[in-house]
Amino acid sequence: MIVNCEECGKRYQIDPDKIQGRQARFTCKGCGHMVTVSTPTKAPGPEPTRRIEPSAEMPEVKKRKKSKETKKEKGGGKAAVPKRLGLRFKMILLFFLVPILCIAAAGWLYIQQLNRLSSLINEESARVVNQLAEQTIGEIARSVADECAVYLKTHPGLPETRFNEDPEFREIAVQKVGKTGYTALYELPGADKIWRTWAHENPGIIGIDMSTLKGPLGKSFPGFWKVYAGVSEGKESKGYYTWQDKDKQFRDKFMVCTHVKGTPYIIAATTYIHEFTQPVKELASEAAVQTKRTRNVLLAIVIGTIVLIGALVSFYGHRLTQRIRYLTDAAERISVGELEMDIETPSNDEIGDLGEAISRMQDSIRLSIERLRRRR
Repeated sequence: MIVNCEECGKRYQIDPDKIQGRQARFTCKGCGHMVTVSTPTKAPGPEPTRRIEPSAEMPEVKKRKKSKETKKEKGGGKAAVPKRLGLRFKMILLFFLVPILCIAAAGWLYIQQLNRLSSLINEESARVVNQLAEQTIGEIARSVADECAVYLKTHPGLPETRFNEDPEFREIAVQKVGKTGYTALYELPGADKIWRTWAHENPGIIGIDMSTLKGPLGKSFPGFWKVYAGVSEGKESKGYYTWQDKDKQFRDKFMVCTHVKGTPYIIAATTYIHEFTQPVKELASEAAVQTKRTRNVLLAIVIGTIVLIGALVSFYGHRLTQRIRYLTDAAERISVGELEMDIETPSNDEIGDLGEAISRMQDSIRLSIERLRRRR
């Protein structure tokens, strides 16, 4: 049997079998009021009023269950709603997981764009440098051809067999291109259809049939011959071919062959293309290193941000849930009649306002009980 104190509303569970007679009394532990308990069944005769000790107070969980069962029996209660997600979990979800996913996605996109930009710059730089190198080699070939045309016009008696022996003409016809490249002069084939070179840095090929180099040049010959013999009347020939250097390595060379005006001769300008592109490749390697460093720094920043946000959300969420649980416990204790407890509100935010509101509610209930007691 449940008995309520008329003064403070505190509840007690009484065993009816311990009540002797029609009534029994005990003192409320909360306010000191004398509570009178009547027996639920009528006794056959008057019995003296006796004083009994109340049983222990009901646990909070049991009280709530009894209250809910009573409400359900009366038809005015609602079924308990099961808890789904706690406040702390919601804070972690909204203020940690979602921002972290956004930061991680933004960091990944930034790294991808950085790598793409680095690759694009390297590719475009190499392409532009190649174009500039090709233009430079072509300009050198045309410039040498013009100089040779002027010299041959002013020296009409110079035979072609002496082109490589004449120091002045050789200095004009054989010039340096890049670091290791050079220019050379050869003649269009006549009735015998033989291509011959008359000015070259290698005296061993002067006057020979150039097609006989097929054996010594091996795999390099087809590409070389395609550009060398590709000139037509009034048009230049240019292109890449593979050449084996002295260190036995094959590298790409670029050659431009242009006509010497008014003569049957051709000026060829050739050099290794890597002599122009090597600085760009070194720059690309340095850019790759810098890109990797930037990516590592960005990853470190993202990871540090994740750790910092996680620590802040966890710390603040823990403090917030602790305060809410404290106020919830205080409200529960007030609901069962503990009106003398002190409610601390250390914060000056909305949680502090809630604590002050509960404290005012506690004072209001206490004053209402005191007024009711004075009236009685």
